[in-house]
This record gives sequence, structure tokens and C-alpha cells, in this order.
Amino acid sequence: MSVVRSKICGITRIEDALAAASAGADAIGLVFYAASPRAVNLQQARAIVAALPPFVTTVGLFVNASRCEIGEILDAVPLDLLQFHGDERPEDCEGHGRPYIKALRVRSGDDIVALAARYSGARGILLDTYVAGVPGGTGEAFDWSLVPQGLGKPLILAGGLNPANVGAAIAQVRPYGVDVSGGVEAGKGIKDAGKVRAFLEEVRRAATQV
Repeated sequence: MSVVRSKICGITRIEDALAAASAGADAIGLVFYAASPRAVNLQQARAIVAALPPFVTTVGLFVNASRCEIGEILDAVPLDLLQFHGDERPEDCEGHGRPYIKALRVRSGDDIVALAARYSGARGILLDTYVAGVPGGTGEAFDWSLVPQGLGKPLILAGGLNPANVGAAIAQVRPYGVDVSGGVEAGKGIKDAGKVRAFLEEVRRAATQV
């Protein structure tokens, strides 16, 4: 039996974080990007992290944030892992005292292997849907046949995943992990506990078959 890790991103409420943890999520994501409808402030983020049980990884998502902004957030919120979802250079992702993953948006013609190779310090590479001018959270899936072999890093698949398609995504891509936000929501930033459970059950089911 394989194991496919799971992250529920865009958490804005304590009850949603606890529902994700109870359903078996490996990680929850907190968005520190003011333009996102799923953004949290420091007070929200601290409360969510404090409420979580052990062994649930807390991930902070940033989009082209300054080092000062990241430092202020890390001083206030005990995050385990950083996710850089903008146009950050490798040197922008390093030196924050936390491991990081780098998100790359996938479109036909891009050399994803070469792009990923630039981020040698990353713990993993997250592949998301490319939509011009939108750094993530589009709710749209991309063509999974564009996922390359030989990334050299754990691959996290994102972009338009939901309980209905995540099984097929795992079967085709065989990722290390999957990341979902809009696909398990009742509204922007408000998770649907039933959809979260269904998503994670499908992840576990699909993982037994790869």
C-alpha cells in the first residue's frame, strides 16, 4: 500500500482545521496573501495553529512577500513549513529558518524539470494550474499529462482537485501528495466537512491502488 499525503489549504476557521485533522489530513495551509479571499490575519492564524492536535503540519503560503513580512509572521505564528506561490527566486525562499516547498504553475511548453531544478533547497515541488495573473486558487485542473518525470523532488499535485477527480489524478500522476482548497469548500475560505472527508477517503482509496 502506498501513502499519498494530503494538505487542506485555505483554512480560515478553527472548526475547519479541526475537521481536516479529524478526517486525516497530513497538513493544513494558511494563506498570508491579502489579495486572496482565503487570507488570514495573524490573530486568526495563531488561533488555528494553537487549536490543532499534534502531527498535523502547518504550512504558510506566501506570494512575493518581503523578507520583513515573512519574518513578522514567523515571529507570531509557529509555522512548520513555508510554501512560496509567486515569482520568488530560490534565494527569496531560503534563509527563513523553515523548510519550504515551491509552487510552479504548469502550462504547455514550459520546462518544469529545469524550473524545479533551480530550487535545489526545496523539500518538494507543488504543481498548480497556470492562469495568467492568478498565483493560485483558480479551481481549475491542468492537463496532468504535462507533469514530467524526474523532478528529483517530492511532487505535490494541486489545481482543481476535488473528491470526484482526485482518485484519477493519483492514478495518473502518482504524486507524493495532493493539495486542495476550493474543491472542498462551501464558500470561499469556508470548508465543507463532508467534502473534506470525502476527498481524504478518496485519496486513501486511490493510494492503495498505485
